Amino acid sequence: MTWGMARPADLSRRAWSVDIGLTVLVLAAQSAPYFFTRRFGEDPPWTFADYWPVLLTSLPVLLRRWQPTYALLLTAVGIAAYAIAGTGPAQPIWYGPLVCFYAVAYQSPRQQRLVVLIVTAAGMLSIIESVNTAVREMATWSAAYMLGTLARTRREAAAREHAQAAQLAAERERTRIARDLHDILGHAFSLMVVQAEAGGAIARRDPAKAEAAFDAISDAGRSAMAQLRAAVGGLRDSSLAPQPGMADLPELVRGTRHDGLDVTFAEHGAPRPLPPDVQLAVYRVVQEALTNVVRHAAATSARVSVTWGDSGTRVSVADDGRGTAPVTPGNGLVGLGERVAAVGGVVEFGPDPAGGFRVTAVFA
Repeated sequence: MTWGMARPADLSRRAWSVDIGLTVLVLAAQSAPYFFTRRFGEDPPWTFADYWPVLLTSLPVLLRRWQPTYALLLTAVGIAAYAIAGTGPAQPIWYGPLVCFYAVAYQSPRQQRLVVLIVTAAGMLSIIESVNTAVREMATWSAAYMLGTLARTRREAAAREHAQAAQLAAERERTRIARDLHDILGHAFSLMVVQAEAGGAIARRDPAKAEAAFDAISDAGRSAMAQLRAAVGGLRDSSLAPQPGMADLPELVRGTRHDGLDVTFAEHGAPRPLPPDVQLAVYRVVQEALTNVVRHAAATSARVSVTWGDSGTRVSVADDGRGTAPVTPGNGLVGLGERVAAVGGVVEFGPDPAGGFRVTAVFA
C-alpha cells in the first residue's frame, strides 16, 4: 500500500505556483516568532539549531499533493523535535501540519484517514497538559480536518454528477439511435413490402409498372443503407454524410409514392435556416407519418406541407384514409413527441376533421 499517494496528474504551472506560494506563506507565518521575540536575559540570539524544526514543519507542504500522509508525518517529526529541544519561541499555531492534515482529509483513502485521525488524537492527548490547550488544539485540528472532508465531499459529488451526466448522455444517444433505426427501417421496409406486393400483382399485365415498383424497392433499400451509415457510422467518423434535413423532404415524398398512393409536398412562406437537429426532427416527423400512412391508413393520397411563419415552422402530414393509427405507448408515432420536444417543439396527431389522419409538429 502506498500511503497517501495522490492520483497521478500533470500539475500545471499554476498549481506549482500555488504550492510554492503556500509553502512560503506557511514558512513566513511559522518564522514570525523568531522575528518578533527575543531570548530572555543574556541568552544568545536564535540559532539555526533552534530554527530547523520550523523548516521541517513547513517544507513538507510542497509534498502534500503526492504524499499527504508522509508530508503530515514529517511535520509531526518537526513538532516533536521542536518540543524536545525546547529552545525556540512559543508557536501559537502550526500552520504547516494543519495544511497537511487538511490534505489527508481531502485526498487520502478512507483507511488511511482513519489511522491518521487515531494517531493524531492520541499524540495530541499525550503531550497536551492543560485543558484550555487541549480544547484549543482539538478545535483547530478538527476544523482543518472538517474543511478537508467538506472539500472532498464536494469533489466526489461533482464527480458523481459528471458520471451521471455522461450516463444520461449515453442513454440519450442510444435512444436517439434506436429512434433513427426505427424510423429508417420502418419507412424503408414498409415501402419495400408495398412495392413488392404491387410489383408481383401487376408483373404480367403491366411489366412497365412492375419494373418501376422494383426500382422503387431498390431505391428505398439504397436510401435506407445510406441513412443507416450516417446514423450509426457517424458515431465513429464525423466526416460521413450528414443526417437528412429539410432539403431531403421532396425526395422522401417522391420515394413514398407508389401505385395507389399519391403524395404531394408544398411549402408556404419564406424559408429560414434551422439548426441541424431541428431539421432532422422535421424529417423524422414526416418520415414516420408517411410510414404510418403506408402501413395503416388505407389512404389513396397524402399531403405534406411546411409552413414558415414568424412564430415558428409548422410541419403537417395529412391523409384521406380511415382516420385511425396505432397510438399506444411505445409506438414510433408516440415517440415523435419526445424527439420533437428535445429540440423545443410540440407535436399533435389524431383524426382530421376533414377526414383521414393528420400529424402536425410546430418548431419555434
